[in-house]
Amino acid sequence: MISVNADLPKKLKSDFPVNPHVFRYVTGDDFYILYLAKNIIIRTMKIRILVLTSIIVILTSCAEVLKVLESAGTVPLTEAEVINGLKEALTTGARNSAQRLSLENGYYGDALVKILLPDEAKVIVDNISRIPGGVQLVEDVILRINRAAEDAAKEAAPIFVNSITQMTIRDAFNILNGADNAATQYLRSTTYNDLYALYKPKIQASTEKDIVGNISTMDSWEALTGRWNTLANSAAGRLANLKPVNTDLNDYLTSKALSGMFLKVEAEELKIRKEVSARVTPLLKRVFGSLDNKTAN
Repeated sequence: MISVNADLPKKLKSDFPVNPHVFRYVTGDDFYILYLAKNIIIRTMKIRILVLTSIIVILTSCAEVLKVLESAGTVPLTEAEVINGLKEALTTGARNSAQRLSLENGYYGDALVKILLPDEAKVIVDNISRIPGGVQLVEDVILRINRAAEDAAKEAAPIFVNSITQMTIRDAFNILNGADNAATQYLRSTTYNDLYALYKPKIQASTEKDIVGNISTMDSWEALTGRWNTLANSAAGRLANLKPVNTDLNDYLTSKALSGMFLKVEAEELKIRKEVSARVTPLLKRVFGSLDNKTAN
């Protein structure tokens, strides 16, 4: 045995202080082993702390880089973001359009979408306008037609939403990367028949109401076109190169009403695509912000 105080090197005693009462019978070699173990443990702990600190720094840096990339719009959009963003945009645009047109004077008070009689009805309008109060009678017909369209617009939103919920990933990417009215064209192709079925009966009911002398707009239209077509199909008419009028009044008016609806939907779409202020949610800002970056590049 060796004496702890006598035989241990000064460096070892200073770095590894011991209690002589505890280690009275420990040899010098044993103290060297304890000394080495102590240093190994300390160095291992330092390495672990260094590694952990490095990981934290790397993760923090990655998070900061990700934030910068996201703000710059360079992080690729996921499929879920694209389809959810497009659904949100279409739902917002379609609902806003239907709501505005469903208000009183939504159609009638807006020159861009106001539904007028076809050009072929000019003879009817001119003849009725010659009688006292005739001008007001014609305007009343136009008012009723537009009121019917405004009434139909109240029920248009669910038709749009049903179509939007069935949108596929391919549809979404085609819309996002398509023309400025790509979303409107998608809605037109998927909802037109259902909207037509909604609008036409209401407009037809308005054209079948009597306007004067138990004669409705439809009666006048059929009388006018019937006479005109008789003339156009005659020898004199063919010689004069007159063309028969085969316009279905209710079909024409319904088509005009739907054109007005999709005109408003297209305006809403263009607003979201071009105006940052119209992107009212973080998802809309991210999805359509990607288009801004493409344009800038």
